[in-house]
Amino acid sequence: MLDTNVILDIVEKREPYFSDSYQVFLKSAAKEFEAIIGANSVTDIYYITRRNCKDSRQALSFIIDMLKVVTSVDTKAVDIQEAIRLNFSDFEDAVIAATASREGASYIITRNTSDFVKSPVPVMTPADFLKYNT
Repeated sequence: MLDTNVILDIVEKREPYFSDSYQVFLKSAAKEFEAIIGANSVTDIYYITRRNCKDSRQALSFIIDMLKVVTSVDTKAVDIQEAIRLNFSDFEDAVIAATASREGASYIITRNTSDFVKSPVPVMTPADFLKYNT
């Protein structure tokens, strides 16, 4: 499961994170693994992309292209309840962890691994994912 920040690193070409995040995205595009993202992350990505580029059509075009590479998965009520139980300091990250767990994700790929200390799913940075999956 990809954390929202991995996609935003690509969209906003955030350095020094862009290259590793983009390489993870390319590996998913090449079908080397299946990347999933929570539907709630998709709306966040759209909102931030639209705000930054000031063009709703361009932001929507990015979302359409992104969803050709990553699979959007639903966040369910059970995920919200599990996120509350997980008691993360950041509720959004708890929802990602709960959704990843229910979906059977092998990893959560994020550059903020310290935010997922209580995660039931192992976390790794894009750089670590690339190191162990080449």
